[in-house]
Amino acid sequence: MDKIIFFVFILLALQTCTTSTPKTSKEPTTFGEDVSALKGQTPVLLLEDGDRKVLLSAAYQGRVMTSTANGLSGISYGWINHELIQKGEYQPHINAFGGEERFWLGPEGGQFGLYFKPGDPFDLPHWQTPGAIDTMNYPAVEADRQHARFVKRFKLQNYTGTTFDLSIDRSIRLLSGQETASLLDVPLQNVHWVAYESSNLLRNEGAKAWEKNSGLLSIWLLSMMKAGGQQVVTIPYRAGGAAQVNDAYFGKIADERLVKKDSILFFKADAQSRGKIGLPPSIVKSLAGSYDAEKNTLTIVRFNYQGDTTYVNSMWEKQRFPYRGDVVNAYNDGPNDSGGRLGAFYELETSSPALALQPGQTYRHVQQIFHFEGKPEDLNVISKKVLGVELKAIPKL
Repeated sequence: MDKIIFFVFILLALQTCTTSTPKTSKEPTTFGEDVSALKGQTPVLLLEDGDRKVLLSAAYQGRVMTSTANGLSGISYGWINHELIQKGEYQPHINAFGGEERFWLGPEGGQFGLYFKPGDPFDLPHWQTPGAIDTMNYPAVEADRQHARFVKRFKLQNYTGTTFDLSIDRSIRLLSGQETASLLDVPLQNVHWVAYESSNLLRNEGAKAWEKNSGLLSIWLLSMMKAGGQQVVTIPYRAGGAAQVNDAYFGKIADERLVKKDSILFFKADAQSRGKIGLPPSIVKSLAGSYDAEKNTLTIVRFNYQGDTTYVNSMWEKQRFPYRGDVVNAYNDGPNDSGGRLGAFYELETSSPALALQPGQTYRHVQQIFHFEGKPEDLNVISKKVLGVELKAIPKL
């Protein structure tokens, strides 16, 4: 369940490479500035429908780098580590390029982990993000103004020594107004919005079935969004599930930063205090969101959770329960012990169940991300309908 261990060691790893968060003379703030900054460093693909735009990168595993609802001068939602990208040099352990949605695979640690070689100790010097989900290029086999498709085949070995021969087929497409209104059952007339869907197909290309006793994989999608002083993550869950929310990955989160009601939680996302929460399958719903009262923006993440109960565990240890993991996570960055931080972002994450695939069998994890901008009263209609909470009920954390 402790996927957050990954982030602990990201920060430690960055201390090895840099003493503080990289800074540029002028950090990009608009979508157009993000596009300009990236174009000179790596090839990009742009999906667009009028002012609704989504920026993709094949060099970074077909990840969504950022999006906007208001054209080149509009708010850019994804957090991008421009300084690291501009360096043009790979870093040890992980290359934290950022991006509004990236494709990863779990588990991270444990006897079935993918980030340690067989027999190595579970410590920072031996931890390495597999190149297949860190530095490898996923070629774009299809691309137009509305969608792009990336395909890659590779092999991975887990800590137990099991080799996985697999392929990834990842598609990103813009959602139309009709689809967006239908999926969420909300009106769009009075708001600016952008929406897209990520479809991630994992296929067992090998001759053997993937089995629990030798390790399973999961699809893991992580979304780095720009943090704000009034940004609050809002996640609904099943009634009575507050006690099952894991809120102590970095130690107990202060009460003024995390409020858990009977069926919904509120988590401050200002990148000023490091912390993470996780929701197990016993209480999870297929939704997560965030609201920024300063910028009047509402973000919703929706995914294809279907009641599965077996999820991989990423703790850096020999695990007693390797298949008791989280489905939904939220992370807020903040200063580490040295005073530095990774960046001004918060994160929403979703995972597929652990995948026991037969040869040739596939599993598809689908995630949709929606951003809305407008007057509070119009955003309130959407929040109440989709997340089940009125904006005035979101505490000022």
